Amino acid sequence: MRKTLMWPHPCLRTAATPVAEITEEILTIWDDMIAVMEAMPGIGLAATQIGISQRLAVVDASDIRGQVIRMANPVVLEASKETELRPEASPCLPGVSAQIQRPKGIAVRYMDHTGTFVRKELEGMWARSCLHQIDHMNGKMYFDNLSKLKRGMLIKKARKA
Repeated sequence: MRKTLMWPHPCLRTAATPVAEITEEILTIWDDMIAVMEAMPGIGLAATQIGISQRLAVVDASDIRGQVIRMANPVVLEASKETELRPEASPCLPGVSAQIQRPKGIAVRYMDHTGTFVRKELEGMWARSCLHQIDHMNGKMYFDNLSKLKRGMLIKKARKA
């Protein structure tokens, strides 16, 4: 099984490359990503987290597993004005988490496992996980949404852990 990269690996700070088409290789990468996500266990994973610099993500925020959404090149089309503060973490910086403010709902467009472009409304943890993965694909970590002081404290705490 693939391993997640540890922050501050350069791949985690580099914007990922768009996916041109869905190939057997992409389908295999998604399968690998799902296995890593389930082993954590987590509710989402971006390909950059396992060292693949492509705009690929998997999200499964369901109560019963097996509802995973495979996304290539996800783009947020709309975001609700209503936001919520919830904890976020990453296997790339284990042992710490932080309260992050994000929109409660989004409309996202992505290419699915068949190569079809899909527009989907996501709410709650589904929306949060999708936004978190898009941040990863843009070379950002969740703690980049914190103030410089809070980010510094979080990284210091992670180094001790």
